[in-house]
Amino acid sequence: MTATVNTSDALARLAAVIESRLPARGGDAETSYVARLLHKGPDAFLKKIGEEATEVVMAAKDADHGGDRTKIVNEVADLWFHTMVALAHYGFSPAEVIAELERREGTSGIEEKALRKAQAREASND
Repeated sequence: MTATVNTSDALARLAAVIESRLPARGGDAETSYVARLLHKGPDAFLKKIGEEATEVVMAAKDADHGGDRTKIVNEVADLWFHTMVALAHYGFSPAEVIAELERREGTSGIEEKALRKAQAREASND
């Protein structure tokens, strides 16, 4: 199944809504779930990311045993959403994540991991 919507546009629209809920932009914790999460601080939305990641794993495991496969998409949507809340809090956008994925395109995952380890070693030796 292939999505017909422009993914970048959909993420950008959602990111704009999330960013509008930032406390610095007047997000109202009384009327907005996102503003409430952001108002509570990182512990609240980071906890939700952990919960949603676990739910993705559980949905996938269930699907492997005859469960409803569409629950995987629903749980990943929840995970992405809460991750986007974290991105907004830390001043990042989905476009920056997409740019990083594009930068990695065509690079072996094994090579990418080895490069990051080498860079970490260099940084710790400085």
